Amino acid sequence: MSLIFQLLVRGTEGVHIVRGPRFDEVPAFKPDLSKSSRLTAWSSNGQYFAWANGSVVNVVKTDDWSLVAQLPKPKTCGLQFSPQQTYLTTWEPYQVTKDNPVNTPNLHIWNLQTKESVKSYVQKRNTGWQPSWSADEKLLARNLNQELQIYETEKLGSIAHKIQDAKVSDFSISPGTAPYHFLCYIPGGKGQPSFAKLFQYPNFNQTGLIATKSFFQGDKVEMKWNKNGNCVLLMTTTDTDSSGASYYGKQTLHFLNTKGDSLMIQLAKQGPIYSVEWNPKGNEFCVVYGFMPAKATLFNIKCEPKFDFGTGPRNTVYFNSFGNLLLLGGFGNLRGKIEVWDTKTYKLISPMEAPDTTHLQWCPDGQHFMTSTTAPRLRVDNGAKVWHYSGSLIHEYRITEKNQELWETSWQSLPASSFQEFAVSAKKVQGIAPSQPQVSKELYRPPCAKGTLAVIKYLEERELPSNPKAPAQSEMGKNALKNKKKQERKQKNEAKDKAQETATVKVEVNYVSDLVLKLTGDAEVDKQLKDLKKKLDQIGKLKLEKAAGKTMELNQLDKMTKEQELRAEFDKLTVN
Repeated sequence: MSLIFQLLVRGTEGVHIVRGPRFDEVPAFKPDLSKSSRLTAWSSNGQYFAWANGSVVNVVKTDDWSLVAQLPKPKTCGLQFSPQQTYLTTWEPYQVTKDNPVNTPNLHIWNLQTKESVKSYVQKRNTGWQPSWSADEKLLARNLNQELQIYETEKLGSIAHKIQDAKVSDFSISPGTAPYHFLCYIPGGKGQPSFAKLFQYPNFNQTGLIATKSFFQGDKVEMKWNKNGNCVLLMTTTDTDSSGASYYGKQTLHFLNTKGDSLMIQLAKQGPIYSVEWNPKGNEFCVVYGFMPAKATLFNIKCEPKFDFGTGPRNTVYFNSFGNLLLLGGFGNLRGKIEVWDTKTYKLISPMEAPDTTHLQWCPDGQHFMTSTTAPRLRVDNGAKVWHYSGSLIHEYRITEKNQELWETSWQSLPASSFQEFAVSAKKVQGIAPSQPQVSKELYRPPCAKGTLAVIKYLEERELPSNPKAPAQSEMGKNALKNKKKQERKQKNEAKDKAQETATVKVEVNYVSDLVLKLTGDAEVDKQLKDLKKKLDQIGKLKLEKAAGKTMELNQLDKMTKEQELRAEFDKLTVN
């Protein structure tokens, strides 16, 4: 690696800061050896690092690792830096005890310069406890009992704005500076749809409503803005799929923008939506979806398919910091297969495998990423690996001692201006061999089958990558060209059949009955006459179709044999 990067390593041996990629200890940082270290946090530009060790919350500056603040909050279970690193938010589980009476604040916002709490709240729920900030820190918003409360940072003592007469279950504020936009999720009642409403601050009424989207299926939602803050993706999820088709419930993906457009993303394969991510450039997004093997599709800002990565064993997508590399991975109950793609040429650079990965993170330089195996998800073979995007393993860090566990690893955050975008190359850089041998991929054969040819039958054929904008024939593979010709023949035959059907229709349209219907005035007789004329007209049409060359069914031929009998009955009833 061209530059020295710093990483956090947290586990049973405490909190350590190491230099990548060799995981050498940073001498200036004194490790915290407490086994009670619960959580850590980097500020967005990497200027500060904070951790809670069960006694206090420590905040240090990363340029010299000097102590900035030490906050007396031993039960802290949540840490959050504000976007400009001015404030640190700490959250403790809400408890009512003798020392903590009812409505004792458990969420505190600290000014890192004064080291004092500037605002405290009661936050009972452990989900969505974090307040939301505007990028310039001028606004702070939180959801209390389905009420959206917005504060101006200079006046945290009073609520500046809130939505009236609507229960907001969740919300998200757009990145960037003014004008600020809020996407609000308003759940529906029994038999009533839920709504996602996009407002422009500070108007939370019809005059400030920019876009809206209604839907019936949505127990919870996830909102993701693009970098520019002018487009947002909304994924709705039901806890259970009433059809029973999916264990994961049912998801739908919607798109809204600040121009007022809203639509549902049409996906080409049925099944759950596993992962959705925006390119950091903000002009495209990737979705991994569908029953395994899952499909991955890149969409443009108009929600049109831009490139299809085919199907495979994957359930996550990660863009690097420049957006010129896209990583598709299959983790959890999958084998850990990784694919790195060039987003400009849509070429696969390096397939690789990182089994038992519980965490993956791109390095700020955009050229390296780290895979980790951590407890409590997995308690064996804990460690981390640093990879180059070309597929080379750069360094491996392993926990070798018994009763020792790795809980967390993460790169230090750095400003985007720290690096320049690089040219992607498929050339593999020099790396190291893994310490553990790869698991054999050879199929098991019983003793009686040794030396025989293995035949593998796939439950489902894998779909190959494709570009919706059809490439030239010279760029197409043999299979793709063969499939294209097959499709063209199919379309030609369909066109021929359609032409024959059209000719038949013409015959039907030009049929003129020779029967003249004269009503008698007797309702019962007139009803019989109309029924007989209808049957004779049908027979007349069938005769024309037969003359035009159409093959008749047995029931149609039988119907035509009754023409004389029906005519005689018609003539008998007709008034002369």
